[in-house]
Amino acid sequence: MITLAGVSKNFGNTRAVNQISFKVEEGETLVLLGTSGCGKTTTLKMINRLIEPGSGTICIDGRDIKQENPEELRRRIGYVLQNIGLFPHYTVAENIAVVAKLLKWGKEKILERTFELIEKLHLPDDCLNLFPHQLSGGQQQRIGLARALVTDPAILLMDEPFGALDNVTRSSIQAEFKALEEFKRKTIVMVTHDVQEAFELADRICLMNNGEIVQIGTPKDLLYKPVDDFARRFLDGHRLALEFKVITIQDIWEFLPDASPERTENVLSAEMDVWSAMERLNSAASDESPDYLHPHTGQTKGITFKVLSSAFHSYQNSKRND
Repeated sequence: MITLAGVSKNFGNTRAVNQISFKVEEGETLVLLGTSGCGKTTTLKMINRLIEPGSGTICIDGRDIKQENPEELRRRIGYVLQNIGLFPHYTVAENIAVVAKLLKWGKEKILERTFELIEKLHLPDDCLNLFPHQLSGGQQQRIGLARALVTDPAILLMDEPFGALDNVTRSSIQAEFKALEEFKRKTIVMVTHDVQEAFELADRICLMNNGEIVQIGTPKDLLYKPVDDFARRFLDGHRLALEFKVITIQDIWEFLPDASPERTENVLSAEMDVWSAMERLNSAASDESPDYLHPHTGQTKGITFKVLSSAFHSYQNSKRND
């Protein structure tokens, strides 16, 4: 869907981005992660030509973006900002409709799509006639998402989209982001400096430093196969919390004890991460041992909080000894 090949950008004598290359597959979420000033936002903005690349090639669907009209290119790509960027003197409905009107959609089509999105994003119907300052920060961010999604673009670019929100609101919107079908079928490139957010939302992570790509891979790749000291040190302060979030029941299956298949109640799913599973088990009665039946092998495991914790540590040790 998106290909960057040998892309660089200078601002005066400063090289902000230096010869970077990567591909983003259709339907994939790629997160650009790194310290402030590493070139991740410049990279994002070059994809829709808000910043013109100095050299190299950027293609979308195999077509060089230099061959396209910049305004038409941007209308086909959703864009979400950290500061949301809502027009203060437009109502919520008018803000959401901006791109659709530029594409000359009819009023009924715009209204139908607007109501569809505010329902999906858990916004009240009566918010449409309000102005941005009358909404909470979380509601404003949802309106920003709705505006980016209204024309159902195939590509979504997100620049620190949740950075201005408090931790509770951010976690809530991140959960909605992961669950919403609208996002699952889009190709997304997202910028963040928040390690936890990157690991929560990314299919793959592009770790950057000083305008260059240090490593690109899955969250597990970055955790267990760092390519150098920078990649290793970058995650050091978050490593244990990240492991709880990226390791799943499926990953630790071999370290869980077998159980007799007396029940086949799927209390825990194979895709559930260890942290979520521990929260679920911690809230259950202490004498309960939820069974889990593997959907492919037919094996049954009896999983308690203690058993899960032990299997998690065994998996950690196995990866560190690889």
